[in-house]
Amino acid sequence: MIGHEHRGRTELFRFDLGTRALEKLNAQPGTITTARVHPDGDVWYQLTNARAPAATHSLSGGVVLRAPGEPAPAGVAFRDLDVDGVHVFVAEPAGQAPHPTIFIVHGGPRSHDQDAFYPGVQAWVDHGFAVVLANYRGSDGYGKEWRDAIVGRVGLTELEDLAKVYNRVIADGIADPKRVILSGGSWGGYLTLMGLGIQPDRWSLGIPIVPVGDYIAAYEDEMESLKKWDDAVFEGSPDQVPDKYRLSNPLTYAENIRVPMLLIVGQNDPRCPSRSVDIYRERLMQLGKKFEEYRFDAGHGSLVVDEQIRQVEMQIAFAARNLGTQEPIA
Repeated sequence: MIGHEHRGRTELFRFDLGTRALEKLNAQPGTITTARVHPDGDVWYQLTNARAPAATHSLSGGVVLRAPGEPAPAGVAFRDLDVDGVHVFVAEPAGQAPHPTIFIVHGGPRSHDQDAFYPGVQAWVDHGFAVVLANYRGSDGYGKEWRDAIVGRVGLTELEDLAKVYNRVIADGIADPKRVILSGGSWGGYLTLMGLGIQPDRWSLGIPIVPVGDYIAAYEDEMESLKKWDDAVFEGSPDQVPDKYRLSNPLTYAENIRVPMLLIVGQNDPRCPSRSVDIYRERLMQLGKKFEEYRFDAGHGSLVVDEQIRQVEMQIAFAARNLGTQEPIA
């Protein structure tokens, strides 16, 4: 069995070792995480998509195995957009557009959003928000040239793509320009802080989650393997290419922040060390910027389900206080 991911969805193929023939199989659309040939020749594969969590499907038809307990409510299917080559998934709520909208920017950056079941995305849709997921330059899954396009212009290249997507969802009447949130975790949190500082007129609120606040402090505190990655994408260390780090540092643009922000920080984060956010936070306070803060006693995100739910509820409540949107559903 061979899985091929294309534009956030998986194609499934059978390769015959004897004839070397490649046959595309009629699998359900979405993201396939694993597939095996059953003894009777049937193919079982684990599939998720925006509407449903992972379950094991049979190629001959139907679900053969799913998680025990009450199933999750069906999610809203994703719609695809192509914005000057940037592949985007959009989930829209019922009701008349334009909608309050949240950009949930993926981390990595060498990762990408897929047609998969994201409970956090569906929670925002349930509260009346359109959700935009953009696989900006720097994402994997779209070829080496796309993945490496951020080298030498870290953060800046990605923001150019997010700006194009923003313009498109406004022009298409999907998003209400007065109620657009920029959010994301890890690299998505870093891009959120960068976006709020570099594109202050676009965004109505910011929700950076386990972000990098001061890139120099993050570089000093991070693991050695991450230092090597930074050296590669910045084309040097902070001592070697200080101007590149200055241009790609959220701290550089903190004075431009114009909208409320909810900072969510893991106190023991080895990937995005919290000291970098401490420095950024102090700068916000010096500048008199409006922000809220939540710190949790874990690392780069929490594995505790109750904590994950608490953080999503907190974000939706923050949006409601500032944008007049729907309060979290109890």
